[in-house]
Amino acid sequence: MGIFDGIVQGFSVALDPVNLLYVFVGVLIGTVIGVLPGLGPTATIALLLPLTYTIEPATAVILLAGIYYGSMYGGTITSVLLRLPGEAASVVTTFDGYQMAKQGRAGPALGIAAVGSFVGGILSVLGLMLLAPPLADLAVTFGPPEYVALTALGILLVTYLGTGTPLKSLAMAALGLLLATVGQDPITGTGRFTFGQVALFDGVDFVAVAMGLFGVGEILHSLERTEKVQAVTRGIRNIWPTRKDFRDSSGAIARGSVLGFVIGVLPGGGGVISSLASYALEKRRAKDPSRFGRGAIEGVAGPETANNASSTSAFIPLLTLGIPANVVLALIFGALLVQGVTPGPQLISQEPEIFWGVIASMVIGNVMLLALNIPLVGVFVQLLRVRTGILAAFALVVTMAGVFSVNNDSFDMWVVLVFGVVGWLMKKTGFEPGPLVLAFVLGEIMERAFRQSMLLSNGNLDIFVTRPLSGGLLAVMALVVVASILTARKRRTAFRHVDPEREVEAGAEPTEPTPGRANRPTPDTTDADVPSSSGER
Repeated sequence: MGIFDGIVQGFSVALDPVNLLYVFVGVLIGTVIGVLPGLGPTATIALLLPLTYTIEPATAVILLAGIYYGSMYGGTITSVLLRLPGEAASVVTTFDGYQMAKQGRAGPALGIAAVGSFVGGILSVLGLMLLAPPLADLAVTFGPPEYVALTALGILLVTYLGTGTPLKSLAMAALGLLLATVGQDPITGTGRFTFGQVALFDGVDFVAVAMGLFGVGEILHSLERTEKVQAVTRGIRNIWPTRKDFRDSSGAIARGSVLGFVIGVLPGGGGVISSLASYALEKRRAKDPSRFGRGAIEGVAGPETANNASSTSAFIPLLTLGIPANVVLALIFGALLVQGVTPGPQLISQEPEIFWGVIASMVIGNVMLLALNIPLVGVFVQLLRVRTGILAAFALVVTMAGVFSVNNDSFDMWVVLVFGVVGWLMKKTGFEPGPLVLAFVLGEIMERAFRQSMLLSNGNLDIFVTRPLSGGLLAVMALVVVASILTARKRRTAFRHVDPEREVEAGAEPTEPTPGRANRPTPDTTDADVPSSSGER
């Protein structure tokens, strides 16, 4: 099937009334959870996983994908109006978006963010259409050694490109790989780490782990917040940007589209990294970098375009290689596996309605998001009035009922509770659950491919180096590790050469940035102007 025929088939699937309804529901839910601080696409998709098992696979992915890229839109609203990022990828938007709102230009900030997100999403879908089929053809030639190297590279990049400390991320990835070994050996069928529990013979249920870590864990964490967020009550006018706004932002939107697309394809890439990279690029290219952090519209357009483009292009490795690029895609990967669909090189030929239907739905979903976000900004902001306790109680009931409905097994409910406490403790101690879940999903693929490689080579590890593709991927892994070590040493050396006492005497700030605040502008605002940041993640 050619690309044109695939696109036609995709729109015939996406324009089905049922799928159209699920596209709308997905982007609407995504926008809402993007607005609400404390929630996010990961927790929401984890909570909705049981629902997807009662519908067709194509419809399920269309719904989950809509939630994912829809949340990128919703997170912009509170970032601009309250300086409170509703979604992690929208943190960068607070730098200039909130300053534009203080200057009475909240409307153009939200408008250019919506337009940029639409352009980035559409261009990324076009790239997905063109790049995915040839990449799938290449992936057909992959053997077990290539899949071992590819999954290992994905886990490594997630640990180094994620938001947490690399050492903590590696520890979580190792725990995820350990959990993936629970159950029966894929080659011999012998039980491992089951402790005599019949319920563990098939391994730990992915849905229960995900719903516990991201659903219950996030609920417990949000209940600890005692601060209240006050919604903006002032009217927002002139949302559609002016010609000058479009002229100033056109370059940032174009660069953000390309940058976001490239970063989204990489394992471990995502909205946070792409938006940060776009902001840094626009500030470096600007004739007057001092404008950034004081209301530069390019500082809103570029990052918002990049994070939406990356959320779309992240589907390329999932649909063509069967490798989820980030934790949200890992949840969608798990949803497909439970339904008997294996994402990978054969998906285009064996399940074309899923592949092309999801791509076509992204075009329709981005149009719906543009139509929703421009006129309904004031309505979405009022969602901040909903009390956290009400949301938490409702989400917990849905979680426990949903996980029981998957296998009708009460053991899964205990798994949810245990991993919910684990997820809450991880939040409090600074550990990221993302690498754990991604390694848990990829661990089964890696182990099976590794065991097959050993059988092919009679136990000789040279098979991973002598094959060009697997050897090249392992070389990339080595370069990532070496580069990270050299960067860490350079930072420590620079810190040792700083004389704090001399800098204080000169009236200067220490040059070493405060952890967690590197490269963050400090707009000229007073404490009274800045709303509570209780929902910032």
